[in-house]
Amino acid sequence: MADKSGQATTGRAPEAARPADIRNVVLVGPTGAGKTTLLEALLHASGATSRAGSVEEGTTVGDYDEAEVRQKRSVNLSVAPIDAAGLKLNVVDTPGYADFIGDLRAGLRAADAALFVVSALDGVDARTRMLWEECAAAGTPRAVAVSRIDHPRADFEETVARCREVFGAGVVPAYLPVFRGEGDERVLEGLAGLLSLRFYDYTRPAAGGAPGPASTDGPVPEGAAGRVAELRDALIEEVIQESEDEALMEAYMEGRELSPETLISSLETAVARGGLHPVLAVSPAHGVGVAELLDELPRATPSPLERPLPEVEDLRGRPVTGLECDPDGPLLAEVVQIISDPYVGRVSLVRVFSGTLRPDLPVHIAGRGDADRGRAERDADERLGAPSVPVGRRMVPVPQVIAGDIGAVARLGPAETGDTLSDRDRPLLIRPWPFPEPLLPIAVRAASAADDDKLSQAVARLAAEDTALRVEVNGETGQMVLWCTGEAHQDVALDRLSGRYGVPVETEEVRIPLRETFSVPSQGFGRNVKQSGGHGEYGICRIKVEPLPSGSGLEFVDKVVGGVVPRQFIPSVEKGVRAQMESGGDSGFPIVDIRVTLYDGKAHSVDSSDMAFQKAGRLALRDASEQGSMSMLEPFDELSVLVADEYMGAVMNDLSSRRGRVVGSEPVEGGRTLIRAEAPRLETVRYAIDLRSIAHGTGTFSRRYLRHEPLPPQLAAKYARAEAKSG
Repeated sequence: MADKSGQATTGRAPEAARPADIRNVVLVGPTGAGKTTLLEALLHASGATSRAGSVEEGTTVGDYDEAEVRQKRSVNLSVAPIDAAGLKLNVVDTPGYADFIGDLRAGLRAADAALFVVSALDGVDARTRMLWEECAAAGTPRAVAVSRIDHPRADFEETVARCREVFGAGVVPAYLPVFRGEGDERVLEGLAGLLSLRFYDYTRPAAGGAPGPASTDGPVPEGAAGRVAELRDALIEEVIQESEDEALMEAYMEGRELSPETLISSLETAVARGGLHPVLAVSPAHGVGVAELLDELPRATPSPLERPLPEVEDLRGRPVTGLECDPDGPLLAEVVQIISDPYVGRVSLVRVFSGTLRPDLPVHIAGRGDADRGRAERDADERLGAPSVPVGRRMVPVPQVIAGDIGAVARLGPAETGDTLSDRDRPLLIRPWPFPEPLLPIAVRAASAADDDKLSQAVARLAAEDTALRVEVNGETGQMVLWCTGEAHQDVALDRLSGRYGVPVETEEVRIPLRETFSVPSQGFGRNVKQSGGHGEYGICRIKVEPLPSGSGLEFVDKVVGGVVPRQFIPSVEKGVRAQMESGGDSGFPIVDIRVTLYDGKAHSVDSSDMAFQKAGRLALRDASEQGSMSMLEPFDELSVLVADEYMGAVMNDLSSRRGRVVGSEPVEGGRTLIRAEAPRLETVRYAIDLRSIAHGTGTFSRRYLRHEPLPPQLAAKYARAEAKSG
């Protein structure tokens, strides 16, 4: 695969000698907010690249996958280390589109703080609010970068007000953009630092013909001084409240001069505690505010030493305590992403929480299996290869990766996303982060029969890389089904199967596993007599079939009298009945929930056998289904739908239109409602897409199989014809 990253880099990556010199920050925000462009601007401002890449041109460090270049949006997590004032700043860029929530959650696990990128033109969407709440629940420190501030239609203070409304009162600006002119004639003059009381003038061109403006430091302009003083007081009061710095409070109340160093130290404490969220102003496409952000991020985000480690247990499930972010401590690391490199093979992106990764280090790999996702239990010993640090696509070799840092290891045996690396003589297991539940199915098959085996291998590798992908081979329909989070996720998965793994696939409609049962009692006669010479077959039986409640399965009753069916052949009849239930009647769907009573039959002293009566049992049940009245059954799921209150009515009406039944609802914090409903799976195959449209991205749902219910007669006839045609 061609390297389209485009810009020249220094060929090296910054290194950290101790955890205190590391900052891990994940970029979070919707598609189009400018996260990848911001990463490019930070790399260029730090000197890591000779020029900033472009999303439109497909030349960014972060978006290097062919799907990303083609779609002009991130679909993968990517990491780039940056030298920021002598500290190593690992910036984790994550996809903004809802379908790729798996990579975003992996990024949250790898980082110690989150920078929410919010466009001054588009504001805060519902999904960003949900991610903010997810970070709040995990205690992740957060800051906000308002992007595109120099656009004529941008309103920085209105965007901050909206962020405060959605995110909470702890959101306060640390910089204020200063403009001159109005409307389309408005021009950004610079940024005023509220703690430093310095003004960064962006009206002058950069030196040496470099693109973008240059930033020069000076006093705050008189016209902006009043607003700066007002916002500064609000910021200081918030810093005092969240940092609980009594000395700072006393000095502020007495009107004493507060040094920027003192204020910044208390701000760091407040941010690390998760109560204060400073807002910075940037326009990464034009280089505005990037140098200030590069200066502020290391000070406004905690080091790994200031963040608790994930919950850890031993392989018996017993909690393990006392671990710290210590390079000399026992090894504890987690695989946060699997990357497929066309030259190196599988590369494991790893966050180290304790200890140090070194070449040839023996490690234990542990991971809980998830059979529903096609993931086996992992418990193996491996020896590490040479570690490296990722810079987008490139892997830069390093001598070691210490606690608190993010690195990469190639060819790490059976390791999958979410697995734990620990010392071989002290194996540990980190409790994994919540993987997203894929709820949109697509059935695939190899384009040619020769590729069937290759497809199974490719799908297994794809599932090992992508925590949001679940693979299922349906035992009733025989289809291979990929469960994805949305249409964009489906497109990427199919693209990787054909492009990355060389397995062209065809898609088909997902078949829902229908069943059938008896509507009323029926009788069946099974006659299997073959006596044309030699050893023949002889087995005759008569059965009565009655319907049972959903979920009952088969109840087989022996009421044979007089030995007309010898005792040793009665289990044979039951085997035949069960085999016929699996293959179904005329519709081809399995027969379920019946009581079969064997009450009569005949046997032959020579020609009767186990197989003869198995065939007779099958024929008897088939005869009963042909003579009786059958009812087709469809699966019903229990749906739990979480949606913003304003869309509750629309969601309920939509469920009713799908033949669903709303069974209850209850309010949830944050202006949302949890709706519980029962709905047929035939009507909700694409509900993941439909709910996103109905609820404008604010809805999530889960499903659980409930039971099978009778299918309406007009639909039963339709699906019976469809099955007959496909058969």
